[in-house]
Amino acid sequence: MNNLWTDSLSSFWSVWIIVITLGTIAFSAWVLCANRKTDKVPDAEGNVDTTGHAADGIEEYDNPLPRWWFLLFIATIVFALGYLALYPGLGNFRGALGWTQENQWEEEVARAEERYAPIFAQYQEIPVPELARNSDAMRVAERIFQNNCAICHGANAQGGYGFPNLTDDAWLYGGQPENIVATITNGRNGLMPSWQQLGSNNIENVANYVLSLSGLEHDAQRAEQGQSIFAASCVACHGPDATGNQALGAPNLTDDAWLYQAPGQSVADAVRQTLRNGRNGHMPAQAAYIGEDRVHLVAAYVYSLSLQD
Repeated sequence: MNNLWTDSLSSFWSVWIIVITLGTIAFSAWVLCANRKTDKVPDAEGNVDTTGHAADGIEEYDNPLPRWWFLLFIATIVFALGYLALYPGLGNFRGALGWTQENQWEEEVARAEERYAPIFAQYQEIPVPELARNSDAMRVAERIFQNNCAICHGANAQGGYGFPNLTDDAWLYGGQPENIVATITNGRNGLMPSWQQLGSNNIENVANYVLSLSGLEHDAQRAEQGQSIFAASCVACHGPDATGNQALGAPNLTDDAWLYQAPGQSVADAVRQTLRNGRNGHMPAQAAYIGEDRVHLVAAYVYSLSLQD
């Protein structure tokens, strides 16, 4: 039923657009021919009819279009009719040549696959650490990254608010080749619940304890009070030493990498906001978009970023 409804809508809009196009062409042809008067010639004294318009004493003559100009318009009308007949590509109406933009795209993809598949297959056999040092492969991988990953992680791969920096050593899910491949292939879903139920006072205490873990300015008395709350509520994910858990994607709280620190925002405010509201991060699986053969290549590129000093 849904397919029939979709086909019906597609046919309706196809006919609608074709009718409007043909009507526009027909109207243009009528306007052109209606103004193609053969009697617009000078009389015996060389006088020519005017349109009745005048400006600053200058009258507008009612001359016919030059012949070459008229024929040029006729040629465009003929071209438009021929193009519409051969390449409509509208819904169920494929035209005399059966062309559609979808078919052309599929053909181009097939040609690209035929041309580049052997290259990607060759790279697939090379281990990620070795491939990361192959300059030719990394140039190809960088283009794939820019087309598919840069929109979130940035052109320089240094991330942004809520998007990890891929050039440092702060890995949420691990920076080993197999971890990177798994992340790109399957995507990731990170979740930290809101701790609003602790109350504002306890949130402030925990925030100060978290700040103390990375040596940032904090209230020592509040941090001491927050330590016990952290031990009771946070160690299950972040660990007793607060260095995180890559199996869960729980971040290390003892370093200086703050994923959710907005531009101009202090670390303290970012920590408080995270505790109050929680976080919900999502990275979509990329294998279906870029292909499994390219996942290996992009993984090597991401791995190479952490090798650069």
